[in-house]
Amino acid sequence: MTLAPPADAPEDLDPIDRAETLLREIWGHDELRTLQREAVTSVLDGRDTLLVLPTGGGKSVCYQLPPLVRDRPAIVLSPLVSLMKDQVDSLRASGVPAAALHGLLDDAEKRDVLREFVHGRIPVLYLAPERLALGSLTSILSAAEPCLIAIDEAHCISQWGHDFRPDYRRLAGLREALPDVPMLACTATATPRVRDDIVQQLRLQDPTRVVGSVDRPNLIFRVRPRNDVVAQILEVLQRHPNEASIIYVQTRAESERIAKRLVDRGVKAACYHAGLPAARRAKVHERFQADRLPVVVATVAFGMGIDRSDVRCVIHANMPKSLEHYQQEAGRAGRDGLAAECVLLHAASDAARWQGLIERSAEEAIEEGADAAAIRRNTGAQLDLLHETSAWCRGLGCRHRAIVEYFGHDWNDADTGPGGCGACDACLGEVERLDDATTVARKILSCVARLGTIDQQFGAGHLADILVGGDTERIRSMRHHELSTHGILRPLTRSQVTDLIGQLVALGFLERTGGDRPVIGLAREGLPLLRGEIEIQLARPATSRARERNPRTGRDAADWSGVDKDLFEGLRELRRSMAAERKVPAYVVGTDAVLRDLARLRPSTLEKMASIRGIGRRKLVEQGPQWLEFLDRWCTENGIARDVEH
Repeated sequence: MTLAPPADAPEDLDPIDRAETLLREIWGHDELRTLQREAVTSVLDGRDTLLVLPTGGGKSVCYQLPPLVRDRPAIVLSPLVSLMKDQVDSLRASGVPAAALHGLLDDAEKRDVLREFVHGRIPVLYLAPERLALGSLTSILSAAEPCLIAIDEAHCISQWGHDFRPDYRRLAGLREALPDVPMLACTATATPRVRDDIVQQLRLQDPTRVVGSVDRPNLIFRVRPRNDVVAQILEVLQRHPNEASIIYVQTRAESERIAKRLVDRGVKAACYHAGLPAARRAKVHERFQADRLPVVVATVAFGMGIDRSDVRCVIHANMPKSLEHYQQEAGRAGRDGLAAECVLLHAASDAARWQGLIERSAEEAIEEGADAAAIRRNTGAQLDLLHETSAWCRGLGCRHRAIVEYFGHDWNDADTGPGGCGACDACLGEVERLDDATTVARKILSCVARLGTIDQQFGAGHLADILVGGDTERIRSMRHHELSTHGILRPLTRSQVTDLIGQLVALGFLERTGGDRPVIGLAREGLPLLRGEIEIQLARPATSRARERNPRTGRDAADWSGVDKDLFEGLRELRRSMAAERKVPAYVVGTDAVLRDLARLRPSTLEKMASIRGIGRRKLVEQGPQWLEFLDRWCTENGIARDVEH
C-alpha cells in the first residue's frame, strides 16, 4: 500500500480540508478539534510546533495526518516499544500501513522496515530515541525526505520534567541532520518552565505553541486518607465491575501483596513490576490490552506504554511525588472521553518516604562527585513539587481547578455550574469540614511547641499518642503524661489526629524532616495560628471506613443514557473475539464510546452505522457486518427497537 489517500480526498483540496476528509475516512471523526486544527495547520505550513494536550486530547492524529496529506512520510520518536506497537496496530486497523523500528525486531525485519520506509510505502515510522545512536540511521531516514519529525512524550527531554530521559538529548542531533524538516513536540503535561525547556533543548525555531488546558472534565477525582488500603480499593472496584482498572503502588512488594489479596477476594487481578520475568510482564500486558484481565496492580513501570482508551478507574495506593506524575498516571483513565474515576489514597508516611528517597539520592550523587550546588537546587525543586502534591491531597477546594492553576492556566468559573466542577470529591460535597478547626489546630501546635521548649521532637505517631491521652511505655518513661496537652484531643482517635497533623504539615503550619525517622516541628507560618491571629479550615478525618455517598456523578449517568447495558456487555464479548482473531488489543477494534453508541442507537444498516463517531471507512467495511449480525440477533431475541435517534 502506498501513501495515496482515499479517492475522495482530491489533490486540489486545501491541505486542512484534505486533512479533515482523511480524518473522516480513516478515523471516523467529522472534523478536527480547535487545537488539533491549529497544530495540524502549523505542521502543514512547515513550522516547528509545541503541542500540549491532555491525555485523550488527540495528539497522535496531529502527526499521523500530515504525512497522508503531504504524501511524504513522518518519523515519530516514542519512548516505549509497547506504545509504538499499540499505535501501529491502531493505524493498520484503520488502513494506514505504519511500522515501528525497535530492538525486538531481528536484523532482516529492521532492513525490511527501513527499505519500505525509504521507498515511500510506510507513511508513519515509529522508533525509540536511543536508536539514533546508530550512526548510519539518520542518513537513511533523511533519504526518505520526511515531511515531519514528531517527538511524543516530549517532556522526557527536560530535566525539569517528571520523566527525564537522557536519550532524548540525542534529538537535537536529528535537528542538525534534518534542519529543514519541521518538528512537532507533543506532551500531555508540561508546566511553563518545562515547555520553555523543551523548546530550548530541541532547538525549535520560532515554534507555534498550541497549549490546551490540562483539565480532563470527564475524570472524577477523589482523595481519601489511607486506612485499610485493600478494603478501600475493593470499595472503588465494586463501582467498576469487570471494567479496566489500574492500581498504582510505590514498591514491587506492595504490587504483589495487594494483587494477591484482591485475587483472594475474587477479583480478577495481576501484579506488574520491573522485577518480574519479561515473559510474565508481557503476558499481563497482553491480557490487559485484550480486555481479558480487568485489574492490574502495578508500579509506575506500567502505564506509559498503555494506549488503551477505556480504562475506567485509576487508583493510587500511595501519593505520587509530584502533580506532574499524578496527572500523567491518572490521565490514563477515560481517554475515550467517557467518565472515569481517579482515586488517590494517601497517608503522612507517603510524603516522608518520598522526602527521604529524594534526600538520600542527592547525598549519593554528591558522594559520587556530582555538582553539589546543582544537586541541591534540583533537590529543593523536587521537595517543592512534593509539598505541592501533599497540599493538593489535603486541599478542601475544587481539585480540577487546583490542577489547572498549578500548570499555569486560568480557571474559568463560567465553565462550571454553581456546584463547581461536579467531578471531584470537594465539589460533590464528599469532603466534610472539621468543626472548630482553628481550635483543634492550635491544640496540636501547642503540643509541638511544648515539646520544643524541652528540646524534644517526635514523629506524628507519638504526638498523636500524647494528644489522645495515650498510656504507652514511651509516654510514661518520658513523663509526657504530665504535659498539659496530654489528652487534650481525647475524643478523637490516634489515626484521626495523625491525619490532622498531616494536614497541618501540608498547609505549612508544621514541618516534617526527612530521613527514616521523620520528626515534626513548628513552622514559622504556624506561629500566627498558634497565637490565634488567623483562622483555618481542616477536613474532618474519617471516623471509620465509610462507604461513598455519591459514587456516580451526573457526567457518568449521562454517558450511559439510553445505553442497553446488557447489549453493551454482549458487544464487549464480541469485541474480545474480534480482537483475538485480528491479534490486536480490544480497543483497536472499537472503543467503549463506539460500543456504547452501538448499544444506544442500534443501527440496522452500514449507512446508519457510519454516523457513529470513531468508525472509519476501513472498520465499517471490515467489521460492520459482524456488528450488524450481532445487533440483528440480539434485538430480535430481546424485542428492542433499532435505529434510535440521537
